[in-house]
Amino acid sequence: MIDSDRAHFFGLVADVYAFYGREFSDFAGTVWWAAMRSFDLVAVNDAFGRHCVNPDAGQYLPKPADIVRMLQGSTQDAAMVAWSKVDRAVRSVGAYQTVAFDDPIIHRALEDMGGWIALGQKSEKEWPFVAKEFENRYRGYRSRSEVPAYPSSLPGIAQAQNAMNGHGQPEPVLIGNAEVARRVLLGGSDKPAISFARPAALQLEIA
Repeated sequence: MIDSDRAHFFGLVADVYAFYGREFSDFAGTVWWAAMRSFDLVAVNDAFGRHCVNPDAGQYLPKPADIVRMLQGSTQDAAMVAWSKVDRAVRSVGAYQTVAFDDPIIHRALEDMGGWIALGQKSEKEWPFVAKEFENRYRGYRSRSEVPAYPSSLPGIAQAQNAMNGHGQPEPVLIGNAEVARRVLLGGSDKPAISFARPAALQLEIA
């Protein structure tokens, strides 16, 4: 959401509180805005509606964590989806190419594990343990409800070799939603390795 959505959002949350017979305080509004502002207003509105008719929890006033869970799914579910995306990218793209995912937490978790090249060197025997480590790291970051500092892309073997030889850097393969992956590149802690003036960057759609 953006700042112009604040009034609509606060009105929505106040209506939800009134529905449950509770008073909506300024403090509650501050907490709700901090928790929800990274989501789309329409999606938040829909999540509140789904909570209210949930047969298991709908009788209780929702907390921010309830709505975040509804919007994102559990951290375990999210980690499994993220690992599936990484696994398929390793097998279809490989460690030679530099990659950029559409999820910055994937970048951070893989950087913590040694990077894209190191991941590509793991054996099939090691793979289940790698998956478990990734999921644990991913869940840890995801549970904080904030995006950690992360590298804009994950360098592959070709980029490492080019850097050693003083050659130009290859554009990364965009994994998942190309536009979101480009935003991940721009938001990284280092300069993006992609030239945004050239839309011909490689893209791999992995849901």
